[in-house]
Amino acid sequence: MNWLFISLFCAFCVATADALSKKVLKEKNEYIVLWVRIGFASPFLLCFLPFIEIPTLDHTFFLILIFLVPLETTALILYMKAIKISPLSMTLPFLALSPGFLIVTSNIILGERLHKHGIIGVLLVTLGAYLLNVKMSRHGILQPFKAILRERGSVYMIIVAFIYSITSNLGKMAIQHSSPLFFSATYFPFLSLVLFPLLLWKNNGKIRQPLSSHLSLFILIGLLIVFSTVSHFYAVTLTEVPYFISVKRTSLLFGILYGAILFKEKNIAERLVGGVVMIAGVVVITLF
Repeated sequence: MNWLFISLFCAFCVATADALSKKVLKEKNEYIVLWVRIGFASPFLLCFLPFIEIPTLDHTFFLILIFLVPLETTALILYMKAIKISPLSMTLPFLALSPGFLIVTSNIILGERLHKHGIIGVLLVTLGAYLLNVKMSRHGILQPFKAILRERGSVYMIIVAFIYSITSNLGKMAIQHSSPLFFSATYFPFLSLVLFPLLLWKNNGKIRQPLSSHLSLFILIGLLIVFSTVSHFYAVTLTEVPYFISVKRTSLLFGILYGAILFKEKNIAERLVGGVVMIAGVVVITLF
């Protein structure tokens, strides 16, 4: 299957999980929802293990995990805080900055170099983040950037985008030292175990009732994370990381629409302007 369609499917699953997570965040704290996303996905992911060839794991794989887990944990916490305190249409779009960061990080970590048109496409996706607040530019060219500072959730998501530009490369390295299906099936279950003490601490040990409420919704979120995880780690084996991440970031378009439909967020039209530019970047990238 073409990596483009796998990446778009991944984007849809991520955006839907984000929208459902924001709905739950109205009642639950971010640590509950954070753990639900990976904890409820874990049993489904572990079901793959009996059908997967277990690769030989070298010391590099475990060294990657040592760096990957704290970075992923930080990103997940900030991600949940961002979509809790700010509109989806103001936070998710800033994930589009990660392809811009990836131009540098992929070259440093993986030695991946993009073709000229690929770089143009990635930069178009990044430019779209600016255009999401294009209406404010009438008050000054820097106003869209100043708007970021006024929206704490947007600042959090920019930090997340940078962290993801590192973890995406580390994840690909982990796959290279294991296998796509093995890493997909084991990484989140391992991460859910690592984060469980944090969940207990942040909820004073009272987690039974929060985790048992909204059970059907939590299971649906878990399944969406399963689909996005498997498609993510499979897609990065088919193409360069910046290309995949650029397409995956079209999840923000779905997120903008979810924000308008489910949460009645405003200024959707101007944010879709930025989305159109991002789609243009995806088109340029897929010309190869």
